[in-house]
Amino acid sequence: MKKSTLLHAELSYLVATLGHTDEVTICDAGLPVPDQVQRIDLALTHGVPGFIETVRTLLSESQIEGVVMAEEFQQVSPALHQSLMGLLQEEQAHTGREISVTYLSHDVFKQRTYNSRAVVRTGECTPYANVIFQAGVVF
Repeated sequence: MKKSTLLHAELSYLVATLGHTDEVTICDAGLPVPDQVQRIDLALTHGVPGFIETVRTLLSESQIEGVVMAEEFQQVSPALHQSLMGLLQEEQAHTGREISVTYLSHDVFKQRTYNSRAVVRTGECTPYANVIFQAGVVF
């Protein structure tokens, strides 16, 4: 049995096959998922699993160098946005590597998800709780 944090087979495979600059979207329960992008649907019910616990788990398994978020996330859901920023600061401290942060309008963000290797849908019901991770390298 796998010993590390991430047990979900599809997510584990996705992380293992990411290349430098590949993008993965982690989203709330309402973000539309493009038909041509792999959907990994984790949503069980409202809030389960949550956005932050999903982000925390993926950060424990993957190296990221950048994140992309909608401007509206910071404005409409500041508490959850701040929680995400705290996790990113912890990740930077842990790895010693800077993580770039880019903000786009929500409409442009949704278009950007078409470039993702996969969209991971959570049960989160907080507006604009979406982030795109850009894969980094461990060397």
